[in-house]
Amino acid sequence: MEPLHEKVALITGGSKGIGAATAILLAKAGANVAINYHSSEKDALNVLAEVESNGRKGKIIQGDVRKAEDVTRLVDETVNEFGKVDIVINNANINFTVKPFMEISWEEFSYKLNNEMSAAFHLCQEVVPHMEKNGGGKIVLISSSLSRTPSQGFIAHGAAKAAIDTFAKYLAQELGPKNIKTNVISPGLVLTDVIKDQPVEGHELLRKLTPLQRVAVPENMAGAILSLVANWNTHVNGAYIPVNGGIDMN
Repeated sequence: MEPLHEKVALITGGSKGIGAATAILLAKAGANVAINYHSSEKDALNVLAEVESNGRKGKIIQGDVRKAEDVTRLVDETVNEFGKVDIVINNANINFTVKPFMEISWEEFSYKLNNEMSAAFHLCQEVVPHMEKNGGGKIVLISSSLSRTPSQGFIAHGAAKAAIDTFAKYLAQELGPKNIKTNVISPGLVLTDVIKDQPVEGHELLRKLTPLQRVAVPENMAGAILSLVANWNTHVNGAYIPVNGGIDMN
């Protein structure tokens, strides 16, 4: 049987990068997919076409995950379309300022922290009642290796993702008795639009330092996510899973 036979997955930030690759892979595995996007409707429609080409149902839903009312609508539209939600991937990218600690303002720092946590908080609060009604579910929060291994200038991003890591542990503890599993995928460097303006030399250095001798692509993250949410994975809860080729082993 398919790993996600007749499951319904909701993916925030599903029009590009990791979200898009995950939407397509989960559809190939048997899931129907709600694809949230913020401004990239054309990209979202392309992902939808890929989902449908694999014989699954899809729906694109515009929404800004930084707004609680948009998150509520996102979940409501998913349930109205598909009747349930089994899997949630909290993936949407929240922009952040790259500056050293002594140069970053509280407004710049707290913008990332508040919006990162607000998006995850409201999404999880909205989906849990539906999962509980359905007998369980799986939540995957996308973190970053920068939450545990600092890099110059990434204090806002790293601190916000560290909050996500701890948030996931509390959800895993509290929601476990309801058969709702919460886990974290922590990517290292991934070749997406988010890093397209970074120096290529830095990417090459990281590639050489990585035991697998390559930089990740979004499909690598999608594969890790599928391994967590597949029907046969029933006892992993509260895990932090680095997906970085071995450059940083936790």
